[in-house]
Parts: sequence; C-alpha cells; structure tokens
Amino acid sequence: MSATRSRRRAGWGLTRLTIVASSLIALLFGVVFGILLWAIGEMREATDARKHVRTAIVEAGTLERLVLDLETGQRGFLITRQESFLQPWESARAEFPAQAQQVVSLADTTELRDLARQIRQQGESFISDYSIPLVEAARRGDPSAWSVQRTAEGQRRLDVLRGLFDRFGRDAQSVLAAREQVAAGRVRWSVAVATGGIVGSVLLIAAYTGFLTRKIVRPVRRAAATATRLADGDLDARMPGTGFGEIGELEAAFNSMGDSLEESRRFTEEAHKRLKLLYDASMAVGTTLDVRRTAEELVQAVIPDFADFVTVDLAASVVRGDEHAPDAGEPLYRVAVGGLVEGAPFYPVGTMTTSAESTPQAQTFGRRVAMIEPDLRTSTAWRSQDPDRADRILEHGFRSLITTPLGVRGVRMGVAGFWRLSAHEPFGEDDLSYAAELAAKAGVDIDNARRYTRERNTALTLQRSLLPQRPPAQPAVEVASRYLPTCSQAGVGGDWYDVIPLSGCRVALVVGDVVGHGIHASAAMGRLRTAVRTLADVDLPPDELLTHLDDLVIHLTGEEACMAEGDGGSFAELGATCLYAVYDPVSRQCSMATAGHPLPVLNAGDGLTEVVSGPVGPPLGVGGLPFETTELSLDAGSMVALFTNGLVVSRERDIDQGIDELRRSLAHSTASLEDTCDTVTRSLLDGRAADDATLLLVRTRALSPEQVVTWDVPADPSQVARARKLASDQLTAWGLADMEFVTELVVSELVTNAIRYATPPIRMRMIRDRTLICEVSDGSSTAPHLRRARAYDEGGRGLLLVAQLTQGWGARHTTTGKTIWCEQALQSRDGD
Repeated sequence: MSATRSRRRAGWGLTRLTIVASSLIALLFGVVFGILLWAIGEMREATDARKHVRTAIVEAGTLERLVLDLETGQRGFLITRQESFLQPWESARAEFPAQAQQVVSLADTTELRDLARQIRQQGESFISDYSIPLVEAARRGDPSAWSVQRTAEGQRRLDVLRGLFDRFGRDAQSVLAAREQVAAGRVRWSVAVATGGIVGSVLLIAAYTGFLTRKIVRPVRRAAATATRLADGDLDARMPGTGFGEIGELEAAFNSMGDSLEESRRFTEEAHKRLKLLYDASMAVGTTLDVRRTAEELVQAVIPDFADFVTVDLAASVVRGDEHAPDAGEPLYRVAVGGLVEGAPFYPVGTMTTSAESTPQAQTFGRRVAMIEPDLRTSTAWRSQDPDRADRILEHGFRSLITTPLGVRGVRMGVAGFWRLSAHEPFGEDDLSYAAELAAKAGVDIDNARRYTRERNTALTLQRSLLPQRPPAQPAVEVASRYLPTCSQAGVGGDWYDVIPLSGCRVALVVGDVVGHGIHASAAMGRLRTAVRTLADVDLPPDELLTHLDDLVIHLTGEEACMAEGDGGSFAELGATCLYAVYDPVSRQCSMATAGHPLPVLNAGDGLTEVVSGPVGPPLGVGGLPFETTELSLDAGSMVALFTNGLVVSRERDIDQGIDELRRSLAHSTASLEDTCDTVTRSLLDGRAADDATLLLVRTRALSPEQVVTWDVPADPSQVARARKLASDQLTAWGLADMEFVTELVVSELVTNAIRYATPPIRMRMIRDRTLICEVSDGSSTAPHLRRARAYDEGGRGLLLVAQLTQGWGARHTTTGKTIWCEQALQSRDGD
C-alpha cells in the first residue's frame, strides 16, 4: 500500500512537474508570441505612419509645384500678354484649395498640421490678394502690374511660401526619421525579449523533447533574424513556410509584412520615377514654338524610360497653324516617329493616314479618350487598319500599345502612340493615366506652337502682300531682290524694299526697317512704304523726302501713344530706318540719303567692292536734325546692293564683319542677279535668319546719246515754231514720224507756257526708250496746275490737252527751277 502510495505520489509529482513545465512553457510561449505579435502590430503601425508621412511629403511637393505653375503662368502672361500662358495658372488656381486641404488632412502631428494650415492660408492669400489682382491689372493694361513694388511683393510672398514648404519638408523628414528610429528600437527590444524566451524554452524543451526544439525554437530564431533584416532595410528577407499553428501565422505575418514593405517601396519608387519623368518631359517638351519640333521633343522625352517607340500624328490644320478644329475621322499627318528599334515598319514622317473606325487610333481621336492594348497579338481592332503592316510590327517584337489624344480645351488635334516591346512589361492601367497626363501637357505645347504658327503666317502674309510682288518695268536698272523672314520666335518684322519708276527714265530705290516684330511692325511698314511712294510721286530729292517721312513718323508715334493709353497691345513708340536713292540713266548720277540705315555696297564691275561713303542721318522719328544727300557717278553695269541689318548682323558677327562678308560675296557676283542673291543669302544666312533680312540688288543701265536730245530755247515766242521743227526732225530721225502731230502740239504748249509764264533758262529735252518723253525745263519754281477752261476763256486748255493726248504728265522741282514732262506710248520702233 505504501509502495503504491509512493508510486502514486511520484506520478502526481511528475504530473505536477509536467503540468508546471507545460504551464511554464505555455506561459513562456504565450509571452513570446504576444510580444512578437505586438511587435508585428507596432511595425505595421510604424510602417503605416511612415507611409502616411511620405504621402504628406509627396502631396506637399505637388502643392509646391502648383504654386510654381501659378507664378510661371502669371509671369509668362506679364511678359507676353498672351492669354494662352494663363492655362497652367488657371489650372493651378483651381486645384490649389483641394490640394492644400489634402496636405492639411495628411499632416498627423500638431507641428506639421500648423505648417500645412499656414501654407494653405499663405497660398490662398497669394492667389486672392496678389495673383488674381495682378493678372486682372495686366489684362486692363494697368502699368502697376509691371511695377517694381508689385514684383517685390510677389517675390516676398513666394519667399514666405517657399520657406513654409522647406520647413514642412524638414519637419516631415524629421518625423519620418523619428518614427523609423522608434520602430527600429521596438523591433530590437522585441527581438531581445523573444530571444530570451526562446533560450528559456530551449532549456525547458531540451529536457524532455527535441521535437519542440525543431518546431518552435528554430522557427522563432528565423523569425528574429527576418525581423532584424526587415528592420535593417532588407525588404527581400522572407521566412520559409514550414511551421504550424502560431509559428505558421508568425511566418505568414513576417512574409506579409515584407511583401507589404516591398510593395510600398516599389510604389514609392515608381511614383518618384513617374513624377521625375513628367517633370523632365514638361521641361523638354515645348522649348520652341514649332509644331513639328514639339512633337519630336515629346518622342525624345519618353524614350526609353516609358516607351520603346513613339508615334505622333496631327491633323493637317494643326501643322499649318489653321484655326479650323479637326473633325472625327479627319486624316492625320505623321509628324514625328522614333524609338529604340531601327527600321521599324511604322508609317514614316510625312505620311497622311485615315485610320479605320475600329482601330485604337481612330477611337482615341474621335472620342478623345486614352486607350490601351496590353497584348497586340490578341487585338483584332488594331490589326484591321493594315494587317500586313501589323504582322511586321509584331515580328519586330512590339506587344503593347497606348494611344492618347492630343488636344486642349476640348479641341482635338491628333493622337500619340506609345509602344513597348515584348522584352519589357506590358502597359497597365497606371501607365494609361500617366500617358494621358503626359499627352495633356504636350497638347498645350502643341496648341501654343499652332497658335504661334497661325499668327506668324498671318504676319508673313501681310508682310509679303505689302512688299512689291514683281519689279516694275523701267529702263534705269535691272533688279533682283530677296526677303527672308526671321526664323526666331519674335515674329515677322518690318523690313521692306521698293523700286519706284520716276519721270525722265529715272528710278527710286528704297530699303527700310521698322523696329519691332509682328502685325504692328508689318502694318507700320505698309504705312511707311505707301508714304514713300506718295512722296516719290511728288519727285522730291532724297533729303527732302526723308525730312517729310521723318515728320510722318513723328505724327504716327503720337497717334500710337494715344492708342497705347487705352490699349495695352499698341506700340507707344515707332522707330524706323530708311535709305532712299534716285538713279538717272541719262546722267548716270545716283543721289541718295539715309535715315539711320546702312549705306549700300557698290561693285563697279571691276571685281572690287566698296561701301558707299557718305553722311548717315538720324533714324526716322527723332526730328529736328537734317538729312544730307550723297552723289555718286555710276558706270553702266555697276551693281549696288541695298540691305537691312538682318542680312549682315547675327549673334556670331557684328555689322562690320557682316558687311565684309557681303563684300566678299558680291566680289564673286555672276551675270545673273538672281544667282547673286542666292549666293549672298546662302553665305550670310545659311538658310536661317535671326532677324528679318532684305536684299535689293540693282545693276545700272545707261541711255545712249542717240536716245537723248537736248536743246536750249530762247525766251522768245517766235522760238515756239523752231521748237516744233526740232521735235519733228528728231522724230523723223528716230523713225517715229507717226507721232509728229501729238508731239508738236505737246511741245508747242509746254514751250509756250515756259516762255510766257516762266523765266530763263529754258531747255527742251526728248528721250526715246520704252516711251517717248518730252521735257521742258525753266528757271521758275512755280508749277502749273491742270484746270478746265470756261467756254469763252482764251487760255487754260494747254495742260488739259497735254493730259488727254499723253499717257502721263507731271512736274518736278530742280535746284534751278522746275521741269514739266509728259510721256507717250511708242507707235513705231523702226529706228531701233
């Protein structure tokens, strides 16, 4: 009985020991697992907190870019005064309140929340109190919009906002670092406690079973090692799923945590990459106001970071710069293509295509929505346009496609296609949203380029319509000319030239340059050219003509100043230069005067060139200063080059270097003036003009002595009959006997008027060229006027008869008096 009692007591003791050991083991395991689970929860919470802070930082960066868009948009509008530059400003102003509230809601500490609220308040104050009033003032043309005080105020407000953003970023980084440090400390503490529990468990378990050691201790050690690696930033650390029960859950929790952290890092890196790509694309696209170049920049900006190949198709009206809004189904023009694959079978640049309605391109262009084809091999709609070409594209390895519409303000302009090879991951929904945003930014740039192209074409059309369409027929000079508009973004300027036939076979040569660019400069050029032609018809000497033109520019400047008071787009100042020259093929004399314009370059025909030397007057519009005339004697066949500054001045050379280059080009001139023009422009401009460039080349002619006859006429009425006889004999010598009646009548009237009303000396001259010209000169400065005689008047019919019997007549003043002239169309050229 006592042995049985002893064995029972020993059994109960072993049971109690087992129960105690099991209880201790269970308690220890419970503590260990509790700590581990608590650590996992803490790490998840820390991870969420860090993600929250990172999101706040990203959203704050987005808000800061909105402020930058505000400042950039208003600055661009202030500089260019074009409403198109307010597009980013309008978008940023609309998005700012919601984005600012998002940043406030993401700030989960008191300090960050206060900074976020300050940013929101300062930003809303900047928009409502400064930016909007500033833009409205600029729209009204209020000069205070460009004042130093306004600019300084805007800079101060922006500096305050930048300071708040910097503080927010630093504080957010500090909070993030602190949270990561706390999370790391908790992990280390939990690992230490768990390690102690595991060691205790090993000592207890080793006494009676190795099974528990293999199933509990080793997994826990692996969990501790995995937790340490995760805490140290090794997000690739994972636990093998070999445990069961709580250990299995622990392994799954660690692996889930690692997957979550890895996914968070991947998302963060991907978001950062996309933001950087968007930023780089926004900086790289739209650097010029050329539609084709902008499309090429879009292609270059996304290869190879986003796509392996890119195509850009635009409506023909967009490429031309027309205002016409393309319709769905309209043919598209391939303007840019490029990628990583050489010889890809895509339509080349310049191809005009019409896509089938079922293709992604047509759907995107017609519905103005982005579309994705993850696997082109399974797409029948994409292959319906050109099955053979589609097969070749697949053979080159292309597997995925995104098509995005290019447009702005609801106006469709074209389609961009982004292609990926099978070697890379196919496009996904995230890529679709990114491509749409990228295309939206590019659409604004393309629309700006389209608008600029339209305005430049308008100005260029106006400019060309105001220039001479073809050289007028005249015997004095042979003419060739070139006008090259600027290739820069400044717009078409106000350069012009003109060739004006004058009386006595003479010709006026004009070249000028209006300061500025665009429609205003072209319109001012047209007014000045009309004024020069009007003054040339009066046959004023060059210096007097420029004096009258200078007065006109002063009056026009006053008118522009009055317009500028109510119109911010008007020019308050009008500046111009002009050179006016008159060449007489009878005397071979050329007189010229210049108002601030470079003097011409002369090639006398011996291969040597020189710049004409003479006084250069002030530019037009200065007033109060005289203009002087330069006289030249030119041999027949001399070549004179008149030009504007745009031909000889560039960033690489000054005016003296440019004129030297012009002289070298003219020294090798050919018999053809047209070829010489091409040689000069090719040598000095190489196809691109930094400013408007005008070149007027003339080769002088001279009338032979047989074509001009001059007689002195005494101031005696009896000499009228002698004058008629001289004219009749000369017509017979020229073989123009059929013109004797009209010529004798004209000579009689002109000589009679000179003898009766003028003063000596009296001189009669006849010139035979394309027309028959009769001139009578006298020493009086009083010009006759055409009038109609009454029925019983004895005089007053002479000039009326001259005007009716000839194709033209007029009077010009000379230094010694005046000359009355008339022209008749030749009826016979037998004497030629």
